[in-house]
Amino acid sequence: MSEQAHRRAPRPGTGKAPRPHRRPKKDPVRILAFEALRAVDERDAYANLVLPPLLKKAREQNEGFDGRDAALATELVYGTLRRQGTYDAIISACVDRPLREVDPPVLDVLSLGAHQLLGTRIPSHAAVSATVELARVVLGDGRAKFVNAVLRKIAQDDLATWVERVAPPYEDDAEEHLAVVHSHPRWVVSALWDALGGGRAGIESLLEADNERPEVTLVARPGRATTEELAASAETEPGRWSPYALRLSEGGEPGAIEAVREGRAGVQDEGSQLVAIALANAPLDGPDTRWLDGCAGPGGKAALLGALAAERGAALLASEKQPHRARLVERALAGNPGPYQVIAADGTRPPWGEGVFDRVLMDVPCSGLGALRRRPEARWRRRLSDLDGFAPLQRGLLAEALRAVRVGGVVGYATCSPHLAETRVVVDDVLKKVAGAELIDARPLLPGVPELGDGPDVQLWPHLHGTDAMYLALIRRTA
Repeated sequence: MSEQAHRRAPRPGTGKAPRPHRRPKKDPVRILAFEALRAVDERDAYANLVLPPLLKKAREQNEGFDGRDAALATELVYGTLRRQGTYDAIISACVDRPLREVDPPVLDVLSLGAHQLLGTRIPSHAAVSATVELARVVLGDGRAKFVNAVLRKIAQDDLATWVERVAPPYEDDAEEHLAVVHSHPRWVVSALWDALGGGRAGIESLLEADNERPEVTLVARPGRATTEELAASAETEPGRWSPYALRLSEGGEPGAIEAVREGRAGVQDEGSQLVAIALANAPLDGPDTRWLDGCAGPGGKAALLGALAAERGAALLASEKQPHRARLVERALAGNPGPYQVIAADGTRPPWGEGVFDRVLMDVPCSGLGALRRRPEARWRRRLSDLDGFAPLQRGLLAEALRAVRVGGVVGYATCSPHLAETRVVVDDVLKKVAGAELIDARPLLPGVPELGDGPDVQLWPHLHGTDAMYLALIRRTA
């Protein structure tokens, strides 16, 4: 419809026509952020998988879309997802209906606006104006007026003032207070607090760390690349704990590094590296030639294990149940200097025999509560009841790992969750039923890493170690 068709007739007595209807301005950055949030909400997609193709499309369609635009779009998406619980509480205080009665696309626009107002340095007037323009483009003029009214209410106070208003006092309800202030579901707050076993300062530090942007950590796969080569290729800082780790400076692009493109290096959290290194360095009785990664997808630990195995003349079997994830493992291991094989197999009904391997890693499927920095949407997607679904699988995989390892060999049970029901409870339950297996102290195998607890197992933490909350128990087969 032409702009002229939107004009209204002059009002009686004025002799003047009203201003023509203005077309909303399309802001590629905020439209991209909105599309990402809708994909997360509608398709249960993960932002880290949705964003790259959207950014690529934006660069292709908008000549002026540059690195700063990409950085802003990324911050809007991740910042909104991380603080969703807090923003929901604030938005709820500014609307006249329950949030469940607000259309999800409208709520996504409101959340984007709330983050710009309360979580960024964007001036309030610009945040409101840009978000209302977005609403006009993706929602229409009618609902844009609703967005405008709500955001003007939110803009009246800063984040600290709003949080004080919408969160219950800590003394009245500590868990709900922390849930609102730090934007975590209450059950997650409770579970993390139990696992941490500390007072208020510890849990607040952990929840705050979950809401920080994680560093991009590189791994130089031994025998294939060196940290010196990576440091010469990009602006980096040394890793904190892993001898193969480098932290990429903010704004650095892993794909621009030749060793990463060639698969000789990769992107891998330092906690994940430490799990593989600890298993590889655990003392053995007898030969050390056959290694198994029993839940290998998507391949980061397998690639590091494969490189470490190759240095010792050992062969790695990498098994992954899902064929598409097995293909990712193949890609990660391509070019490994030592012998390896990748198969698609169910680790609870494995094709290998008993007592075949010297070292076995079982990094089991889990709730992912240890990686909330990287996948903030997971905290809203998971439910406490999900743990019941993981429990039999985790126990079955660990039991089969212990069956697969030879006497004198070592199994590493790992999970990217600190939830006790996925860590110590699983290990204790399986060891009660499996004769001839004992825990060994994992702490000496993470040299230099502080605050590892009483052992013999190890729990890493974002706020203490700057890693994902990886858990590792090392078990030796004794009979």
